[in-house]
Amino acid sequence: MMAVSAALAAPHDRETALTKDDRLDLRVWFRLLTCATLIERSVRQGLREEFGITLPKFDLLSQLDRAGEGLTMGELSRRLMVTNGNVTGLIDRLVAEGLVARQPAPHDRRAHLVRLTPAGKQAFDAMIPKHQDFIAERFDGLSRAELAELHRLLGKLKTSFEAFENQNGKRKDEK
Repeated sequence: MMAVSAALAAPHDRETALTKDDRLDLRVWFRLLTCATLIERSVRQGLREEFGITLPKFDLLSQLDRAGEGLTMGELSRRLMVTNGNVTGLIDRLVAEGLVARQPAPHDRRAHLVRLTPAGKQAFDAMIPKHQDFIAERFDGLSRAELAELHRLLGKLKTSFEAFENQNGKRKDEK
């Protein structure tokens, strides 16, 4: 009975099944997944509580804000790494909320260009400082030097993964 209650009290994340005897690369992989999950959950909750917006909507608004002149649905899909269907649904909801506008692309009648409306720009601009503070609070447990080192190491990991993908051709899910 004691083992069962201890297991129930343990945090439930991807790392709990691993031991110190497991391979270090697997332990790092699961630590990254756990951290990504915790960060995403915290950001989702903060956006929902503070602004009443979902993370996918915020990400889409952010992409449009960076682009300035608007983006096609296909470009949004690529940048957000989601299907065209997911982007279409998000845009439909944001159009209904008056935050974005969709119009035919001048260079391709089959494509649509999506832009922030003035209300969307105003709403997003109001979110940015609070969102930045929210993220800073979550990383407050690390010093500036530790953040810089983590950023450097994650960049090195990203480069390693990109080199692996380039060396091995396109990923199977992109064929």
